[in-house]
Amino acid sequence: MRPGAVVLALCCLPALGAAPPAHAPLPARMADTGGGTQLITAVAPGTSSTTGTVTWWDRRPGGRWVEAGSAPARFGANGLAEGASRRQGTDTTPTGLYDLPYAFGIQAPPRGTAYPYRRVHRDSWWCQDNDSRSYNRWTEPLAADCRAAESEHLITYRTQYAHALVIGFNYRHPVRGRGAGIFLHVNGQGATAGCVSVPKDAMRRILAWARPGSAPHVAIGTNGGHTAITRY
Repeated sequence: MRPGAVVLALCCLPALGAAPPAHAPLPARMADTGGGTQLITAVAPGTSSTTGTVTWWDRRPGGRWVEAGSAPARFGANGLAEGASRRQGTDTTPTGLYDLPYAFGIQAPPRGTAYPYRRVHRDSWWCQDNDSRSYNRWTEPLAADCRAAESEHLITYRTQYAHALVIGFNYRHPVRGRGAGIFLHVNGQGATAGCVSVPKDAMRRILAWARPGSAPHVAIGTNGGHTAITRY
């Protein structure tokens, strides 16, 4: 999606219309949830945090948001950074509101998965080479102009990429040097290199819940409003 204006901090209220009560579900306090009826929120206590909470929500008829599930989350080893100014290689998770282009995994999709799901093979790579025409794209096999040392060989991350969702950060119109390969995936040993991760059972539940026709998005931000949600 094309970059848009800052929408709001996760803790704040919409700029227009009547303010919902403070106890209203988080999506009801957001000015923009992506326009669909499903939303994932990934919320950290502050920008330096490496842990937080992922919650997934459904919007019922009448506009009421209902929590469908929740799990502890991990973020980048260096915390969170504003998506529009993030730099590649900083081990920060980009804040913002993003679409979820498709899912992928080394393992078969969980039962009930309806989201587009791509299986990882031995020649599956995610190109992160800023000089490649395949920058921030799945390439199978590795593109000729994409250096292996600047890319992720997906099958080597057997734990993390058992199941994953592509987060649409810097994806539709990639800006070189901003970052590549930002996913919602299964927990590894600790903090991530910029992705959001959750326990495997939670990742499987999210994939069984997500419906492409509901246009799910993910909103990444902080409890205290230190970082605003920008739509991309």
